[in-house]
Amino acid sequence: MRVGRPVKALPQPLCDYCGAKALLARFGDEAYPYRDDHGPLWVCTPCEAWIGVPARSTRNVPLGRLANAALREAKSRLHDALEPLVAAKVRRDKVNVFEARGRALRWIAEELGFDLPNPSIHHLTLDQCEAAIRHVEAFMAARRATDDAR
Repeated sequence: MRVGRPVKALPQPLCDYCGAKALLARFGDEAYPYRDDHGPLWVCTPCEAWIGVPARSTRNVPLGRLANAALREAKSRLHDALEPLVAAKVRRDKVNVFEARGRALRWIAEELGFDLPNPSIHHLTLDQCEAAIRHVEAFMAARRATDDAR
């Protein structure tokens, strides 16, 4: 019998695509989608959607929402679109990459009116990713046009 504070139940995310409970998969499990060890993941095998957990997490709390192939690809494109802004922020303000990326995501969330629990790409939907990519591309184009006019 356990004495002391009760242990909270393991957070088990639901798949946004089919509603099924995701399963925790580790390297070597049949459901694990990577060839190498990327840490534990919450996986919905029918939808091929997954999300990781923070490094050294003992509770296996998911980083955000489960992402299917389309959402993972959109998140990758958003990261690529943000990289020039993040690199400039790191150089200009002498902050680390994670802080610069967090500030960029907060800026996007404010500009586009996203209600995010924290500034993380893991919580974005496919539509939000696409809108953010368009916003960053338009911002960069306007910035280049301003630089060219000088």
